[in-house]
Amino acid sequence: MKGIVLPLLYTGLAAFIGLCAVLYLLQEQLIFPRQPLANGDRHAVRMLPGTTEIELTAKDGTRLHGWLRHTVEETSPRGLVIYFGGNAEEVSGQMYDAELLAPWSLASFNYRGYGLSEGRPSEKALVADALAIYDLLARREDVDTNRIVIFGRSLGSGVAVPLAASRPVCAVVLVSPFDSLRSIAGKQYPFVPVSLLLEHPFDSLARAPWIGTPLLVIAGGRDRLIPPAYSRRLHDAWAGPKRWVRIPEADHNDIHTRPEYWPAIREFLASLALAPCTTTKMTGKHGHGKP
Repeated sequence: MKGIVLPLLYTGLAAFIGLCAVLYLLQEQLIFPRQPLANGDRHAVRMLPGTTEIELTAKDGTRLHGWLRHTVEETSPRGLVIYFGGNAEEVSGQMYDAELLAPWSLASFNYRGYGLSEGRPSEKALVADALAIYDLLARREDVDTNRIVIFGRSLGSGVAVPLAASRPVCAVVLVSPFDSLRSIAGKQYPFVPVSLLLEHPFDSLARAPWIGTPLLVIAGGRDRLIPPAYSRRLHDAWAGPKRWVRIPEADHNDIHTRPEYWPAIREFLASLALAPCTTTKMTGKHGHGKP
């Protein structure tokens, strides 16, 4: 019997180690499935009224590409929403939705390796890029630095949260956010030592108790990729005033098509317009510019 059991154990162990190795080596492709930008899409976005194409060179020399769109003609600086997309999202399409955010303007850059942005994506690089994007946009004369809102969807929530912890922002909007990528990966691969293998944990939950900025969270009741319980954990840990919107019939990829989606965002932004944004946030180990 021992002669049969031991080979089976060795085979099972080898298969387990092989699975861990494959997941470790492929995690960048799984987390960051890079998306191209078609020439036709680039041209179409250029034609949208009030749109400016922007390039940014990161500290390491990597060139990033994105857009800024003003939906209202004004001579005074405008409030700005900075959007960070999902892991499989090329963000040029968001420029069409800018009109739904009016009178707020909208800016978004493609992650490294996405669209026309150069380089290789990683958590560290994306967060550093987000800080550089914020700093570039905040220096513009057509942007009101006291009225900047950070918007993160899915993976973008893992970029938006450390940015909100490191820069003064008026408010944060998170759609289908997770508490940490580690917990999501642990759910999908319950028998794998995720904590040992994952190089991009995106631990938003650790930062949430230190951020006092107003927050809106929108979660899909039928989201199978990021179940609403994971979004709720982040919401509940947030230090500042917060709103929770659960869209019962929404799944992960169709939440933006639901009739409750844009009204919830517009109502939240309108509530900010009733009084000047204070840009105050809690202090702590993740405050004062530490991403």
